[in-house]
Amino acid sequence: MKNDFMNQKSKLYIFIIGVLIAIFFILKHYFIGSLLIITYGILIAYNTRISKITKNEWERIIEDFSSKIDASTRNILLNSPFALTLVGAEGDILWYNQGFFNIINKNDILGKRLNQVIEDKNINKIIAAEKSTIKYIKVNNKYYNVVSSVNDSSTNIKDKIILLYFYDVTNEVEISEKLNQRKTTIILIEVDNIDDVLKTTEENKALLLSAEIERTIKTYAQNINSVAIKYSSNKYMLVTYFENIKKEMEKNFQILDEIREIRSGNELAVTLSVGVGCDGSTPVENYELAMTAKELALSRGGDQVVVKINDKLQFFGGTTKEVEKRTKVRARVIAHALVNLINESSNIYIMGHSNLDIDSLGAAIGIYSVVKSLEKEGYIILDKVSSGIEKPMERLKITHQYDKTFITGEKAIAALDKNSLLILVDVNSRDYVHNNHILEKVSRMVIIDHHRKSTESIEGALLSYVEPYASSTCELVTEMLQYMIDNPKQYVSSIAAEMLMAGIYIDTKNFYFKTGVRTFEAAAYLRQLGADMIDVKKMFAGQLETYLKRAEIISEAEVNNDIAIAICPPDIRDNVLAAQVADELLNITGVQASFVLAKIEGEVFISGRSFGNINVQVILEVLGGGGHMTIAGAKLKNVSIEEAKEQLQKAIYKYLREGEEE
Repeated sequence: MKNDFMNQKSKLYIFIIGVLIAIFFILKHYFIGSLLIITYGILIAYNTRISKITKNEWERIIEDFSSKIDASTRNILLNSPFALTLVGAEGDILWYNQGFFNIINKNDILGKRLNQVIEDKNINKIIAAEKSTIKYIKVNNKYYNVVSSVNDSSTNIKDKIILLYFYDVTNEVEISEKLNQRKTTIILIEVDNIDDVLKTTEENKALLLSAEIERTIKTYAQNINSVAIKYSSNKYMLVTYFENIKKEMEKNFQILDEIREIRSGNELAVTLSVGVGCDGSTPVENYELAMTAKELALSRGGDQVVVKINDKLQFFGGTTKEVEKRTKVRARVIAHALVNLINESSNIYIMGHSNLDIDSLGAAIGIYSVVKSLEKEGYIILDKVSSGIEKPMERLKITHQYDKTFITGEKAIAALDKNSLLILVDVNSRDYVHNNHILEKVSRMVIIDHHRKSTESIEGALLSYVEPYASSTCELVTEMLQYMIDNPKQYVSSIAAEMLMAGIYIDTKNFYFKTGVRTFEAAAYLRQLGADMIDVKKMFAGQLETYLKRAEIISEAEVNNDIAIAICPPDIRDNVLAAQVADELLNITGVQASFVLAKIEGEVFISGRSFGNINVQVILEVLGGGGHMTIAGAKLKNVSIEEAKEQLQKAIYKYLREGEEE
């Protein structure tokens, strides 16, 4: 075993000085060259002495260790079938047997740090004595368990010697992996828009269409070696192995595209909501995981697959725009259920998301009007007035109708009891609620929102009305008002109607984004209640300074692959302004999507906008955000704005690459 005790940096210095000596003598700088020769000699002498001392020290350590074991033990160590190595307190390799050499298959490792020879980061834990056994250390495509035995009889910690045993468990790992791959997995498939599709299909072709859908799903089941059971007119259950699901995940579940391409007289594309349950301890648990995943896929707008592996969620698809639902049955059912819950409650608290916007405020005012009409005690929780609602709050203040409506989260927590009801509007993720402490204290909760659900969606609500097809939460609340209040003009003031109208107006970008028939119906209803569009327009009239700031940010935007990215200067700490800039960037020819970043109070906010052919929601979901295909946002903590931009660019690249592969 060859050993080299000279420091690598010293070798480099000696080489450099040697080259300099040659250069100076060639240039006839003999004096400087002579000085360098002296330095060269001193450095060689110093390194030779240090190397000798180091070598002697290591020999002393080995001899000291050898003196403590007898000849038979030494023989066992040398000829052990296990791979063995001795390392010092700092992880320096002092000795190893042939078995260890066969594992590493490298020369000149004596004296090197063990973590330089074995790259697995867990090896450091055993050197630091954090663990006496480390499992599944990977070395050259094989797996080993490592057990340590420490000789710490010396009082000097530097004299500590660690004997490491490596034994091959590659077969165990491979068998375990095979067993995992053969685990039973449940897939639940629902044709989520079958009613709408059949309504737009000629009657004589409807049966043919249904047969084509069933044939496509059953062919898919055969292709992934699964058993398929149709348990309802539009629902299927598939049972297969996890290894087949892994392959499907790599292919982004092509069944979504195959089913969408069906053309048998249908005007609308057929879409699926699929839930996959994996890694449960029993088939029943996998079924429950799959059911939860499918419900999440449905609540996010359908046309997607949600894979739930225990507590981890992965999303695939979701590339089509949400189709507006033509029936208001669900709105009526939810409205009646909410009235019952309000009547059963001692007090009601309404809360939106952090950095409240007009959609959240307008929806809260609308629900507050319902609470007052039922003669119940109700409040809107507001800890801080964000820049996006400063003018609307001024309008409310002038009327004096809402002087006692708004309270802080601290006061709300103090007044909570077991019969209190919390109604969340325009938010369904715990990371974005206005006050997280209230969420932890309350036991009865209702959610009304139009954003797609994410991995951080709030669970356990008594009532959840999450409809991604809707333009805004104000649209949903306006529809519900019609079924909750008998005499709306008496209880819904013109200013309340104006706030609801403003929420729809802003979220639809002046009624041209995500605007459906029901959006205009809601706007018409609010107009009847006294909402004035001129007043709404004035409420959001901008200052000259704001326009100049927007122009400044836009001028620095970068455009690649039809996607614009802009960063707000450090003096601009307004996420509403960032959102406005994202909207403005779409007015530039060739820009199909835009992202604007702003750093506010140590957090980086990202606003994303698109025309729909680029899914900003899928992109920002990678960064922990969410929203809709055309409007989305994300909030990053503990990162600089440059780091956030880099993460965003990686997410965009990933999205574009996956799109090319499809």
